[in-house]
Amino acid sequence: MMEKFYSNRADFDSIYLVERDYLSDPADSWVGYMEPKTVLFVDDEETILTSLEMALEDEPYQRLYARSGDEALELLSQIKVHVIVTDMRMADMTGLGLLRIVREKYPEVVRMVLSGYTQVSTVLTAINEGQIYKYITKPWRLEEQFKPAIHDALEYYDQINGIKD
Repeated sequence: MMEKFYSNRADFDSIYLVERDYLSDPADSWVGYMEPKTVLFVDDEETILTSLEMALEDEPYQRLYARSGDEALELLSQIKVHVIVTDMRMADMTGLGLLRIVREKYPEVVRMVLSGYTQVSTVLTAINEGQIYKYITKPWRLEEQFKPAIHDALEYYDQINGIKD
């Protein structure tokens, strides 16, 4: 069953949306159950987050959405995240700035960029300084490019963290 959780944080004006899949029978929750993976999407454009939410609603991982780098860091401090996907150009903090902090504080998190900003020097800086796994340009091809990249990133998380199927 799909449930949506909203929690209003006093520190922020926005509302966090967390989607989680739960097993239908709580008694089975620890039998052969592997913790679901979580992907955090960060973009200051509400339309992008809404598009992602609708496009990814049937994906087999939990999804978190943040409207800023600060919101993303707040979520990371509270919830285990396996993959982060961020825009490069945001008002309060650049995607590169966010990825630097994530790399330092949460090195196990796989870092990805989804951005319309494609200047070569910026892309190379993001790759080198943020140590990103993938850089995907907007507009993205959902089925052919974006969804497979997220699945690959989740598999890569398992590889680098020694998790076996």
